Amino acid sequence: MISMSYDLAKLPLQSLLRPLSDSGIALARLDERIARSSVGAGFLERAHFADACASLWLDGELVHLEDLVLHDATKDVRTPTHELTIARDVLRTRGRIAAQPPGWALNPDGLRSLRGQAWPAASVGADGDVEDKAAVADAATDGEWEGRGKDAFAMPSPFDAEFAAIDALLARSDAVIEEARKAGPAKSARTGERDPLVYDLDWDEDERLEEWRGVLARIGDLPPVLQAIVALDAWSEIAVLQNAPWLGRLFSASILRQAGVTTAAHLAAVNLGLKTIPVDRRRHRDRETRLLAIASGLLATAEIGLKEHDRLALARQMMERKLAGRRTSSTLPELIELVMARPLVSAGMVAKTLDVTPQAARRIVSELGLREMTGRGRFRAWGIV
Repeated sequence: MISMSYDLAKLPLQSLLRPLSDSGIALARLDERIARSSVGAGFLERAHFADACASLWLDGELVHLEDLVLHDATKDVRTPTHELTIARDVLRTRGRIAAQPPGWALNPDGLRSLRGQAWPAASVGADGDVEDKAAVADAATDGEWEGRGKDAFAMPSPFDAEFAAIDALLARSDAVIEEARKAGPAKSARTGERDPLVYDLDWDEDERLEEWRGVLARIGDLPPVLQAIVALDAWSEIAVLQNAPWLGRLFSASILRQAGVTTAAHLAAVNLGLKTIPVDRRRHRDRETRLLAIASGLLATAEIGLKEHDRLALARQMMERKLAGRRTSSTLPELIELVMARPLVSAGMVAKTLDVTPQAARRIVSELGLREMTGRGRFRAWGIV
């Protein structure tokens, strides 16, 4: 058997000291700004979508932000592609991790749940439609992502995590019972047997996962930013999961959040920062080059986040100026909240949230002066300039 051991004996600590310090300071500054900001919820929502698209970009696939927003809102204008379905899985996984306590993603239960959601990411049902089986099993924990409207970003109750866990258990039980009742040629897919045409059956994911967890145990005394960098590099080198390399990047962000120092108020958009780093640096044979590239990516994550936050704050101020002289019954304040909460809004989304007709929704959007983002004549979507 080929050894998958990840050597921690010769970490280039001297060359990493400055990048680690710069990244940690920048991420902490961004986290503090989000925690105290009136546009913090909108920033976090946009970060989820942008990071999901960037994750697919890092894996060599292209998913447009507007397509993902419309797909998540079940307002697709075309049949969802396999890449779009994976992006939605990344989006949902980020939402689950962000909604749970900081250490949940890296504990055994969290790892088991997230690993099950990542495999299979999507499959085709008997009727030819794309079917997200993980979303069926974990529908209760995805409540935060379903039917979001005016009250979608209210402060969570202290009991939300407990209720979500109970609901998730009930949903999984219902899914197992439903699957047991089914019969047919697709039974092997439902019982967890992997297709040899898609998966390498000699690829022992359990052993690789234990090896990666061993690396986490050995770096537990290192600074949080260094832990996140080494954990991400080890995940890529060990190649833990065959078809879900994106999960390791979310675990890296979870390490930063678990520390409670650099990103206590948000889940860092690691993919968005790594997207700015050339691929030859991120996948270099030399480990020191790779670690420095990841550190640069974390710094870029913080810098991009700070600029995006300032842009949103300025946009909100500009839109609120248009409320002067409006009647108290005006729906513009609600539209502003919706626009701040979502990267893009369509006429259907506005009509559903404000309880108006699609024609009225387009008229209200024009009053607010939003920018049309899709370039389409039909099925248009708007966002903040």
